[in-house]
Amino acid sequence: MRQEIKKTMAVIFKINENSIPENIEMNKIVNWDSLNHLNLIVALEEKFKVSFEPDEIAEMVNIDKIVDMIQRKTA
Repeated sequence: MRQEIKKTMAVIFKINENSIPENIEMNKIVNWDSLNHLNLIVALEEKFKVSFEPDEIAEMVNIDKIVDMIQRKTA
């Protein structure tokens, strides 16, 4: 799952997947702004067939929180 999220991030943020650190965070990626955050959320919702609430979206600011949120939704 983590690798699929990183692939999606690479597409949305227009960066090389191999350059994404294991502990990627919103404030460490230039292209991870508010618009691309929403684009990422929409892409993840489609990929994993889940839906996020606004408060959940606001929490999803690093890959660990994203993985945790998706795991909770798909469990």
